[in-house]
Amino acid sequence: MRIVVGISGGVDSSVAAYLLKKQGHEVIGLFMVNWEEKDGTCTAEDDFEDVKRVCNKIGIPYFSVNYSKQYYDRVFTYFLEEYKAGRTPNPDVLCNREVKFGPFLDKAMELGADMIATGHYAKKIEKDGKYYLVKAKDLNKDQSYFLNQLNQKQLSKVIFPLEDIEKPEVRRIASELELSTADKKDSTGICFIGERNFKNFLKDFLPAKPGEIKALSGKVVGKHDGLMYYTLGQRRGLNIGGRADGNGQRWFVVEKDLENNILYVHQGEDDCLYTDGLYASKMNWIPQLPEKKEFDCYAKFRYRQPDQKVHVTVLNDTDIKVNFYEKQRAITPGQFVVLYTDDGICLGGGTIDKAIKNTT
Repeated sequence: MRIVVGISGGVDSSVAAYLLKKQGHEVIGLFMVNWEEKDGTCTAEDDFEDVKRVCNKIGIPYFSVNYSKQYYDRVFTYFLEEYKAGRTPNPDVLCNREVKFGPFLDKAMELGADMIATGHYAKKIEKDGKYYLVKAKDLNKDQSYFLNQLNQKQLSKVIFPLEDIEKPEVRRIASELELSTADKKDSTGICFIGERNFKNFLKDFLPAKPGEIKALSGKVVGKHDGLMYYTLGQRRGLNIGGRADGNGQRWFVVEKDLENNILYVHQGEDDCLYTDGLYASKMNWIPQLPEKKEFDCYAKFRYRQPDQKVHVTVLNDTDIKVNFYEKQRAITPGQFVVLYTDDGICLGGGTIDKAIKNTT
């Protein structure tokens, strides 16, 4: 079988490519350039050097393809629009749907691939003509959350070689092979931001609109640099600590009033950040739209979070209401709610529109 591997210059995709080659497949490495700039902040050039070393070491051909325009049009533009609207987007989820499983998949088919593969920690199961996205064996590294927007066609063409392997084993294999990526630090964050200060980066693309910071009582307690720089629950960078009229406890963001350009904060107990449910839209149902209009399942509202039991009401094909069995802290519009069964099948995910209180 001819398999094109999305090879990033990291240890996971390196080992994924090796395992497929070891299984006897014809493997081709394809490196994607998704962001271009002149100041060298993005590590694409260094990563491609690692790709060359890895592919030469394991004996597979490799190519580089530039998707920076597609990334800008389909992912980065969305990223900016969401921040402009006062929301906090997750571009990694969109990158998977719009680039890694979009133009990348198309290119792989052009190269005569039967399948594509990635270094994601996730599992795919086929049953009764349907494809299911399932959590990986290594639950600590499971990345099904970031793949919640994949559709049946995309899933039908992908292999996850790391589905039953834990991260320490991946590192061990890479070390035994003496791959240059064996001890390479896992990438975190988004390539186009890199190691830069996030606020400074955003300033280059969106005009900042400073305004007032108010306590829930309505009292002005400071000035903000622009609502787009803050997220619900944020404690750092508010620059309002040490006020004589405060209680000595840390302040945190509780609300963003976009219409009046006011950032609301609170001090002390964070009860006001806890909510009972949420509304989400643009739901992508991976296997199919549920037959039942109401059901219990589990959900994640951010990547690094244990599954939370919830009750889901399907409002229509793309909108849902989610009631929490336990109140949840800092539910953030723009992020994704991802639904799971109790045995780890990802039902799909949607964009959080707003948190709601007193839903019962």
